[in-house]
Amino acid sequence: MSTLDSNSQQPGTGPFGVVRDGQGQETVTVLIAAFEGWNDAGDAATDSLKLIREHLGAREVFEVASDDYYDYQYSRPVIRRSLTGEQKLHWPSTRLSRASVPGTNLDLVLLHGWEPSYRWRTFTAELLEQAAALEVDFVIMLGSLLADVPHTRPIPVTLTSDTEELRAELDAEAPQYEGPTGIVGVLSHMAALAGLPTLSMWAAVPHYVAHSPSPKAQLALLRRLEDLLGLSLPLDPLIEDAEAWERGVDELASEDPEVADYVQQLEEAKDTVDLPEATGDAIAREFERYLRRRDGRD
Repeated sequence: MSTLDSNSQQPGTGPFGVVRDGQGQETVTVLIAAFEGWNDAGDAATDSLKLIREHLGAREVFEVASDDYYDYQYSRPVIRRSLTGEQKLHWPSTRLSRASVPGTNLDLVLLHGWEPSYRWRTFTAELLEQAAALEVDFVIMLGSLLADVPHTRPIPVTLTSDTEELRAELDAEAPQYEGPTGIVGVLSHMAALAGLPTLSMWAAVPHYVAHSPSPKAQLALLRRLEDLLGLSLPLDPLIEDAEAWERGVDELASEDPEVADYVQQLEEAKDTVDLPEATGDAIAREFERYLRRRDGRD
């Protein structure tokens, strides 16, 4: 019986089979992946992964041999200095870390990487081999892209999956994109071919504020992950950052009448499309999020 089939037999579990107070329940291992670069507008995807990793104190379990996949004239190493002035050289790399989520039967494998310069087939095969060794049950790919969306409205997050059962459970869409793709698209496709139920989550970053960080897009991704996996993450500082970011963009837009008019057009288009979103399901998701936060504080 597949993981999806076994989870569907357990009342009270979500599509990933995560149970709060899940002692004695079979462990569910979910790999969450994000890559720097082409797939990461505003650094929203990788910043989301970093917050989860730091919050859970995830332990590194594997590192890809960087020299095998990266062109350092394209993905250059970076020199950083500590507060004491000590110099450290950071090489582009791809790492896997692991953590258990307290009070649940959920283990997370966090994959943070740089898009490789070459040998993508071997790169993805190596990562999927590690996923098998770590007994990963599901894969969630995080990405962010530039789009015609207003900064003043909730950032949309699109869910797509090649796995029919996940589409039915999550009301996700079947992938429709055709054209050039990044490592997120390649790894998602190869994971699905390997039999791993795979979900892709993409946040839309307003293209007229494409620079990083993009805290509002990061917040949208993390809130969706909270809903899907029953997580409770420390998002209050990020909420403040997102509000400050929006105020700052408001001020910049107000200084340019053409930009202000363009934002208004985007707002009108977005409001027309999203009018049905004020539904009982949306209210219920927000209430469930509130209860998780309250339980976490208690």
